[in-house]
Amino acid sequence: MDVVVALLALFFVLCVAAGVVLTVKATRAVKRGVERTVADTRKTVQETTLKARRAVQPGAAGDIAGLRLTLRSSVDSTRRELEHAVEGDPGLRESIGLLDRLHEYARQVDGELRHLEREPDKSRVAERLPELRSRAERIAQSANSLRWAAQDRARHTAEDEDGLDALTTQIDLETGALRHWTPAAEQESSEAAGAGKRSGERSGKDARAGDGAGRSPKQQAALSSGGTAEGQDAFQALLAKIEKLRKPESA
Repeated sequence: MDVVVALLALFFVLCVAAGVVLTVKATRAVKRGVERTVADTRKTVQETTLKARRAVQPGAAGDIAGLRLTLRSSVDSTRRELEHAVEGDPGLRESIGLLDRLHEYARQVDGELRHLEREPDKSRVAERLPELRSRAERIAQSANSLRWAAQDRARHTAEDEDGLDALTTQIDLETGALRHWTPAAEQESSEAAGAGKRSGERSGKDARAGDGAGRSPKQQAALSSGGTAEGQDAFQALLAKIEKLRKPESA
């Protein structure tokens, strides 16, 4: 009895522990989902605001908004491209590491541009903006180069000209064979007709050979000269009469 109670207590403790673990995991997953949603929403709002500033505000303010937007779009687009491509090509993991390092520089430049947006001294803005523009353009160009290289790698991996040519040739042959098809019944009848024709030709040859075996050399010569069947019979009758006429003379 004590053993049963101990087992039940142990089972209850295990169920409670499993429930706690599952609850913690579910809470963390929900928290990560909420944080991801909040981050995506914040990023969307910021990008929309930057687009509006770039379109509406002239001068340095619009330039700063455009630089920040260019930085964000280039780095984020490259990250999405690499994360999607690394699933089929593990060799791109090093590129993701390079992008992470580049992202840190992009965050620094974006922070400096954000501070420059709030700078009231226009001379200070005019002094710092060329340097920040140069750094932002270099970072954006590097991120774009990574993205384009990953796209070229994926395209060259997917393209197989020799295999495609062979497959195209095979499909052309198959489609040609499918277009020139013969029904089974028609094919069987044509084969039977061909067999009958060949059998008839062989029978005619055998019959002509038999007829030639029972004739004299003169008769065979007459037959080989190209006469018809009726002419050959008449010629044989004439030869028979001549033979009959010769017998009395010899007697």
